[in-house]
Parts: sequence; structure tokens; C-alpha cells
Amino acid sequence: MTLFVNGEQLEAPDGLTVAGLLEMLEVRTVGVAVERNLTVVPRAEHAATGLEPGDRIEVVTLVGGG
Repeated sequence: MTLFVNGEQLEAPDGLTVAGLLEMLEVRTVGVAVERNLTVVPRAEHAATGLEPGDRIEVVTLVGGG
């Protein structure tokens, strides 16, 4: 299926979840916010949130500093 991740088109397997997408992208889950179609997906729901063709996903990694 085709997804759009951070504005880039990505081909992904059917049945993928938010957690699976993060694993596929090799993104650490600590300090990460995920938005699906303009709605934030809480970390507790990553494994249960299935993705659909055409979904627009934004993955934001939080970086601390000072």
C-alpha cells in the first residue's frame, strides 16, 4: 500500500500498524510523536492503530538541548 510519511511517498506492506511502521523506518519509539491524518496517535495505541492506503503520517522526533 502507498503511504505518505513526512511528505514522502512510501510503499508499505498491507496490514501495517503505526508500531510496525516505526520499526520498518528504524525509528526509536522514545521521544517520538506520530500523527496520522492530522490526528496524534498516543504511544499506547501504536500497536493497535492500523494504517490504510493513502494515510498521511508525520513522525516527529523530539530532541532536547539547551
